[in-house]
Amino acid sequence: MSLNPNANPLEDYDLSHPMNSKVGLRQGLTAYGDAHFSLFLRKAFIKAAGYGEDALTRPVIGIINTGSGFNPCHANVPQLIEAVKRGVQLSGGLPIEFPTISLHESFSSPTSMYLRNLMSMDTEEMIKAQPLDACIMIGGCDKTVPAQLMGGISANKPVLPLVTGPMMPGSYKGARIGACTDCRNNWAAYRAGLMDIEDIAAINDELAPTFGTCGVMGTASTMACLLASLGLMPLRGASAPAVSATRLRVAEETGKNAVAAVSDEHRPQAILTKESFLNAITVLQAIGGSTNAVVHLLAIINRHPAVAGTISLDTFDEIGRKTPLLVDLKPSGDNYMTDFHNAGGMTALLHTLRPLLFLGAKTITGQSLGEVLDASVAHDFPYSREIIRPLSNPLYPRSSIVVLRGNLAPGGAVMKASASKDRRLLNHAGPAIVFSDTEDLARRIDDPELPVTADSVLVLQGIGPIGFPGMPEAGLLPLPRKLGAIGVQDMLRISDGRMSGTAGGTIILHVSPESVVPGSVFGVVRDGDIIRCDVENRVIQLDIPHEEIARRIEDKKTYGFNQKQERENERVQRFVRAQCESGRARSRF
Repeated sequence: MSLNPNANPLEDYDLSHPMNSKVGLRQGLTAYGDAHFSLFLRKAFIKAAGYGEDALTRPVIGIINTGSGFNPCHANVPQLIEAVKRGVQLSGGLPIEFPTISLHESFSSPTSMYLRNLMSMDTEEMIKAQPLDACIMIGGCDKTVPAQLMGGISANKPVLPLVTGPMMPGSYKGARIGACTDCRNNWAAYRAGLMDIEDIAAINDELAPTFGTCGVMGTASTMACLLASLGLMPLRGASAPAVSATRLRVAEETGKNAVAAVSDEHRPQAILTKESFLNAITVLQAIGGSTNAVVHLLAIINRHPAVAGTISLDTFDEIGRKTPLLVDLKPSGDNYMTDFHNAGGMTALLHTLRPLLFLGAKTITGQSLGEVLDASVAHDFPYSREIIRPLSNPLYPRSSIVVLRGNLAPGGAVMKASASKDRRLLNHAGPAIVFSDTEDLARRIDDPELPVTADSVLVLQGIGPIGFPGMPEAGLLPLPRKLGAIGVQDMLRISDGRMSGTAGGTIILHVSPESVVPGSVFGVVRDGDIIRCDVENRVIQLDIPHEEIARRIEDKKTYGFNQKQERENERVQRFVRAQCESGRARSRF
């Protein structure tokens, strides 16, 4: 695609001059049967915004504005847009911003995942419909980045992601704290009675002291690192703080790169290959990234016509077995995204991972990943090696994220093993305590009469994508308060839903098939059933006879087995028996 900012603008009105250019406003003209008239109308309307003829000869770089008063992760979007525009204009392009859906994890009901695909469609259709030569997609909060990349790949114009960046950590009584691993840890301590109400209220003021995405290796940070590993944005763009000058310089550079991508026609379906995504999965394992990235990456991959179907859940486990956890960030480690950035960020990490990567994978600049690394400097200093470990001294030997299978999850289940707070639970068998849905969980988890011990396995059903559209991040079941009060900090927990990337614990997620699917073994687990988890051998098993499982599945198909209703019936029967006993007792006097 050629750029010619010096073209004679009067050519657009010359009926003898064929409309050959497809750059800028000359693309996607409405079919009135007269291309010159279509362009004439388009230019007439956009001139209402004050554009001159010279500006309208330039390649158009779209800028997606996902700012929203309900999205503090994106509060710096206005500043980023100004920096992007500067970069575009310095390179001879015409920047035009436009809005799309904005999603924040805490302000989307019933769950932001419910809206991810809608945002993806919004992004795709706006990129396709509007006369854009390239598009810079500004996102950040968890679901926005995968939604934008899904839409961008399908639209298949040059797209360049720009993330808003992580927030800075806060401080309370001299200890660093940050959203949102420390949100969960401190709330758990408060629930257990280990912290008073004044402390938890004061901590609430410091968990998110600046705008930006969560400052740990949650889903937003994970997706930012994966974008960099895919070669779609500058490496330092994954970790530069939202409030930093570096973040603005990355935005300006992205604007320049967008104009260059137009002339070279760097479309995502041409740049991204299977090897690109295998690199991303390697990085996911090395950073101890969010389990949500498994869901998002598979959705992104399946938007790519040449790669769809070539990568499966098992691919994540295969790569994990040869990839150690190197990055010491919460929830698997102790530090924050600012530490990762100061330690060298993605540049240092990719240099360390070099033996495990496909270096021939292309990037948005046209260089290969290997060429990008050759042109970059990774400073090796003690602090860097504390945060980004060498391959010879990893934080966790392999497989931060594992895929488990067994009769409980024949379609697979996922666990972030590196975030376990009690490694003994990685090889554990215990009796199930079953909650049929989130309402059942909320009603009974703190019941003093709940027959639960530290060895119990907490099971939450009904939160898969069919049973609970949006597949909520409810997989981090709270520990019963009576156990927290005696020092229990972790239990084996299993669900067919998701969990925040900032959360830690020994938690099995995404059980497939989910509980509401006919024939699902997970859907017929009952209180007291023994569940066995063996992470080393990748097993998750319901240890009851096969015949009993088959009988329960058949009963569920026939009678609509509902353990919640069964419990309610038992409760009513106990009440009736108690009333009868009380009546007999009174009759004696």
